[in-house]
Amino acid sequence: MSLRTRVAIAVGVVVFCALAIVAAVVYPAVGANLRGKNDQALVQVAKEAPTIAAKLKKAGAVGQLVPFGSTQLQIVPDAVAGPTDGFVGITGHDVQVAAGRGKPYFHDEAYQGVVYRIYTMQFPGNPGTLVRVALPESEAASTQSALGWLLLALVPAGAIGAAVVARLAAGRVLHPVGRLTETVERIRATGDLSAPIETPGHDEISRLGQAFAAMTAALDESVGAQRRLVADASHELRTPLTSLITNLELLAERPDDPSAPALAAAALAEAGELRVLVNDLVELARDGQASFHIEDVRLDLLAERVAARAAGRAPGLRYELDCCPTLVRGDPDALERAIGNLVDNAVKWSPPDGCIRISAAGGTVEVSDDGPGIPSGDLPYIFDRFYRSAAARALPGSGLGLAIVRRIADMHGGTVEAIPLRHGVRFRISVPEIVADPPAAERPPVRG
Repeated sequence: MSLRTRVAIAVGVVVFCALAIVAAVVYPAVGANLRGKNDQALVQVAKEAPTIAAKLKKAGAVGQLVPFGSTQLQIVPDAVAGPTDGFVGITGHDVQVAAGRGKPYFHDEAYQGVVYRIYTMQFPGNPGTLVRVALPESEAASTQSALGWLLLALVPAGAIGAAVVARLAAGRVLHPVGRLTETVERIRATGDLSAPIETPGHDEISRLGQAFAAMTAALDESVGAQRRLVADASHELRTPLTSLITNLELLAERPDDPSAPALAAAALAEAGELRVLVNDLVELARDGQASFHIEDVRLDLLAERVAARAAGRAPGLRYELDCCPTLVRGDPDALERAIGNLVDNAVKWSPPDGCIRISAAGGTVEVSDDGPGIPSGDLPYIFDRFYRSAAARALPGSGLGLAIVRRIADMHGGTVEAIPLRHGVRFRISVPEIVADPPAAERPPVRG
């Protein structure tokens, strides 16, 4: 069953119930209103009895049932209980009303197959004389019956009409949903996530379409990034794997060759490069989905630790540190790796007697070197995956280190940038600081 049909049925049921409730209230209310108007008419005719009595006396019709408009009037002098000529009999209650010992009242009586509404009262100023005014109830009953048949036809007709109108309106309102459904089915059939989704307007359905369009665009970008990552990774892995296999084949063919130790060392070096490349690929493949251990981190202590480790690996360089206490909220391992990648990049590009300057303050760490710098044409791409400038292709590395730095900065709500210098380049990574210049006595230990 389609959504339009379900909406039409729901609206029809609601309208049917509403009309049924209205009919159940209106039908008895109209009947009571008609009965009240008839009673008022009977009372009004009874009050005119003194005026009518004189005419009846001249006509010799006193005691008889005479028509008066749509009503019947009877004036009975010296009323006694028993049958009367041409109308229902007089009861003891009627005699008491005529004598002034009872109040006027209404009652229903059948006479010759017709039900009458009768109003009984004492003739004004003449005790013992009875006045009775009668009106056939068939008039009010016929009006109420006609109303009942009208309501009986109106309730289902109104419900069916409302259901038809609701289905037509639902078809118009749900037309954008139909277009969105067709687009989704086309995307599912073709796998083309770039298919355009038209969502004009500003209502809830338009917002749904816009949200779905944004989702498909993000998914398309993610799929494209994964494909590019796989393609780039396969390209980067092919060269070291080929070289490693070649060296191992030479070792297998000539194990006693004097160059065997050199080949083994080269194979080990290439295996180490492969391990670093695979680790970087795994890190990037997570694409921000890895769970971080979030805590308060002293960036200045991380920078000092990275600098000490770099000085042990490259003792021929000079290191200048200018670190002020700065506290941020983040993952200490990830932040330390980002700073380490920047320092490793500076070590790789520094000349033998170069100086690496590291500073930390205000949630920002800067790493500068005295290397050749970055050409202006390469500057916009240095944080892309696997990007390596022409000068960098002769040096070891996979082109993933700076991409990892940018990902870590993004995951911490920070930024990373490269600033060209006259000699060298300065990399700056910034994350939001939570405490400015914490006292040295409160320096927390940093997790390694």
